[in-house]
Amino acid sequence: MSDLLGLINLLAPFFGLIGLGFFCGRVVKQPEAGLAWMQFFLIYVALPCLFYRLIADKSLDQLTNWPFVLATTTATFCAFLLSFAAGWRHTRDLAQSVMQGVAGSYSNVGYMGPPLVLAAIGAAASAPVVLIFVFDNLLLFTLVPLLMSVAGLEKLTLGATLRRIVWRILTHPFNVATALGVAASTLHLKLPSALDQMVTWLSGAAAPCALFILGVTVALRPLWRIPGEVPALVVVKLVLHPFLVWFLLSALGDFGPVWTYAAVTMAALPPALNIFVISTQYNIGVERASACVLVGTVASTISLTALLYLIRIGALPYDLFP
Repeated sequence: MSDLLGLINLLAPFFGLIGLGFFCGRVVKQPEAGLAWMQFFLIYVALPCLFYRLIADKSLDQLTNWPFVLATTTATFCAFLLSFAAGWRHTRDLAQSVMQGVAGSYSNVGYMGPPLVLAAIGAAASAPVVLIFVFDNLLLFTLVPLLMSVAGLEKLTLGATLRRIVWRILTHPFNVATALGVAASTLHLKLPSALDQMVTWLSGAAAPCALFILGVTVALRPLWRIPGEVPALVVVKLVLHPFLVWFLLSALGDFGPVWTYAAVTMAALPPALNIFVISTQYNIGVERASACVLVGTVASTISLTALLYLIRIGALPYDLFP
C-alpha cells in the first residue's frame, strides 16, 4: 500500500497541473492569443534548457546506443501504422488518417516525459529519455509532411518538401539544444556559473509551464462528441505502444532495467499536445486531435499509474526473454 501511495503522490502533481490548467481554461475568460508568449517561452527557452541539462553531462557512448534507438523508433512506427489503419477504417481519408496515426503513436515526450520519467525511474534514465525524444520526433516530423504531400495538402514539390523537413529538423529548438548538449558532453564543456544558474532555473520552469499549458489548451478546444476511432487510438497509445517497446527491447538484447523501464514509460505517456498543433497547421481533424489528447490524458491517469506500480513492486520483468 505504501508503494501505491508513494506513486500516487508522485503522479498527482503532474496530472494536478494539467487539471489546474484545464479548470482555468474553462473558468477564466481570457483570449487564446494570451498563450502565445507562454508557448514561446516553453518551446524556445525552457524546454531547450531542460534538454541541454539532460544531455550535457552524459558520456557519448550513452547517446549512441543504436540498438536501443532501433527498437524504440520501430515500436513508434508500428504504433503509427496501427493508428493510421484505425483512422482509415473510420474516415477513408488519407490526411485524417495521418493525424490519427500521430495521435496513436506520438507520446507526450516533451512536456511530460522528462520530468515524470526522471522522477519515477531516476536520473540515470535521462539518456534513454533524450534518445526517444530525438528519434521519435525525427520519425514523425518526417512522416507527416511526406504523407501530407502525398495527400495534396503540402503545396510543394517533393524536393521542396524534403528541404523543408531537413531545415525544420536542423533548426527545431529542441534539436539545437540536443546538439549543443552533445557538443558539451563530447568536449567536457562547463557553462559559466551565472549562465549555468539561468539554465537551471529555466529547466526547472519547463515542466510546470508545459503541463499547465496542456490543460489550458485542451480546455479551449470544442468537444461536442468523441469520434468513434478515439478509443482504439487510446488503446494503441497507452497499451500496445508500450508493449511493442517492451517486446522489441527484450528481443534485441539486455538493455537493463533503467533503460527498458524508461522506454516503456515514455511509450505509455498520453498523446502529445503537438498533435493538436500539427492538426491546426494543416486544418485537418482539429476536434479529433483535441478529443484524443483529452481522452488519452484522462485514461493515462489509470494506465500510467498501473504501469509504474507494477514496475515499483517488481511485478513487471524488464526482459521478456531472459
